[in-house]
Amino acid sequence: MGHGIAEVTAIGGYDVAMRDIEEDIVREGYEQIKWSLGKLDEKDQIDESADEVLERIETTTDISEAVSDADLVIEAVPEQMEIKEDTFSAVDEHAPDHAVLASNTSSLSISSIASATDRPEQVVGLHFFNPPVKMDLVEVTYGEATTDETAEIAHEWAESVNKTPIYVRKDVHGFVVNTVLVPFMEEAAWMLSNDETTVREADATMVYERGYPMGPFELNDFGGIDVAYHFRDESGQPVPPAIAEKVEAEELGKKSGKGFYDYEDGDGVDYEPEDSGGYDALRTEAVMINKAAWLIGNDVATPEEIDIGLRLGGSFPEGMCRRGDRIGLDVVLEKLESLYEEYGEERYDPTDYLVELVEEGWTGEDAGKGFFDYRVDPPYHYINWEIDDDGVLAVELDRQERMNSMSEDMFAEIDRLLNDVDADEVSCVVFEGAGDRAFSSGADITGFTAGEPTDIMDVDEMFQTVYEFPRPTVAKIDGFCLGAGIELALACDIRIATEDSTIGTPETNLGVIPGGGATQRLVRLVGEGRTKEMVFRGMQFDAVQAEEWGIINHAVSDDELEELVGEIVDDLVSGPPVALKAAKQVINDGPEASLEAALAMEKQAFAVLSTTDDMYEGVAAFRQDREPQFEGE
Repeated sequence: MGHGIAEVTAIGGYDVAMRDIEEDIVREGYEQIKWSLGKLDEKDQIDESADEVLERIETTTDISEAVSDADLVIEAVPEQMEIKEDTFSAVDEHAPDHAVLASNTSSLSISSIASATDRPEQVVGLHFFNPPVKMDLVEVTYGEATTDETAEIAHEWAESVNKTPIYVRKDVHGFVVNTVLVPFMEEAAWMLSNDETTVREADATMVYERGYPMGPFELNDFGGIDVAYHFRDESGQPVPPAIAEKVEAEELGKKSGKGFYDYEDGDGVDYEPEDSGGYDALRTEAVMINKAAWLIGNDVATPEEIDIGLRLGGSFPEGMCRRGDRIGLDVVLEKLESLYEEYGEERYDPTDYLVELVEEGWTGEDAGKGFFDYRVDPPYHYINWEIDDDGVLAVELDRQERMNSMSEDMFAEIDRLLNDVDADEVSCVVFEGAGDRAFSSGADITGFTAGEPTDIMDVDEMFQTVYEFPRPTVAKIDGFCLGAGIELALACDIRIATEDSTIGTPETNLGVIPGGGATQRLVRLVGEGRTKEMVFRGMQFDAVQAEEWGIINHAVSDDELEELVGEIVDDLVSGPPVALKAAKQVINDGPEASLEAALAMEKQAFAVLSTTDDMYEGVAAFRQDREPQFEGE
């Protein structure tokens, strides 16, 4: 964690002093950074060369030398309070008076750590997730004495190194993500201990029926079963016997070769879809949603922060607040009450905030309000958008934790945005993916396995909405553009991609076919033969080949993408809105008609346009040798 945070900081443009107690440890960390930066440089994932970033990193074993001129100190020593306190006491002695002191602890008390210093108001948690270079989330955690100014400095710094920070406004054990995430693993372990489930049954159900990226026992093995054990033990909470037994036997998961699955003599994680079905998924989700409600009711975090945390920190398909609103908070409350009546365990006791929401009738999406308010301006969870002064509607697909894979909610949000926006205020639409890895890697298949076939059949509506939107649409592609991603791009009017972007239709490799129009729109672009080859073979290739085949308009270098998109958008913005709308409609509808009928449509549109103010302005501008000023009339 220490060298990973140092690497992120240096990539962000800061000078870094990396310190540990022994020269060999520091040198090993530095070599790890050097190796990692080399890989990032090879893949063009950093703006500078690896050597330029490395020049900003110094190493030392002298704590005074490391922190004497620091503005921010981040500690990443072992998760033992005594070591933390000793470290912070020494840092406090040598760091400048203005310096903010931060801990990367994942669960220990920030207040207790801060008590070892004479500046507790300047101590804050900065909890990175592992590995820091790849994981976007940072929890900014208040101690009892932490000032808003200190927390804001930490929050702004995390943003400056291209991370997504969330506030944890109270010093609670587990902060936000682990408070909600640990019960995912723990509840399954309680059920296993009571012979109410099996390992494979629980994992298969949560993955194949509920859409989580890993099952609870698989996740336990992946992160280390001892981690879950210590999380419970440190907080004085009972540990499920199934977990305690594994720790006692030193079967700690993947790292020890054996945990709930056998990675040495067995097949490792080996559950199959047919193992699912008997596990009480709602029991687990109800406990997690209850924890989320507790965080909100105690002013620890907002629903938005909780859901961002679970998506980025846990790679969940959606946050538990959103999932609770979809399930129905009344259903969740009823489940908790029945569990509490049956078992009498504290974790089933419904939190006050959850009870209050249900009593007020705010039971979730169907009621118009739950954790989120859906009545006036429903929140956008998975897209970011804005309209600039020129009327350019920029839409960013934002599920970076899943390479912008498209969930049912993302489909619905794009559809809602284009239906709700005033098209008269829009000159054109530009779609792009958040981050630097993908436009969209496709549909979130694990999410769709949890849906009903009739619901999945409706996803094509969004693609048609994009295709029929009355203003020009542009797909700005950088990175993976697969499956539903290429189908969104195909629904757009113009497609520009970086040369090394990956274009493809891999659905047949998953046992399905494209479901958002690719089988039909590709035929119209590249013909039946190439479409069949792409779909049958599940082909993926770079944008250069996609341009040669006619799938995209332009394949350009990374440096040229912004410039070319800008040039195209400028032309669209300055173009005649009425004529562009008519041209789009005629071009879209023409292939469905006979040539004679299509030519008639074109002629009719031309005749109508010849009477518009824009036409007269265009003619006048041509005669006067000036740029036309179209008004859309």
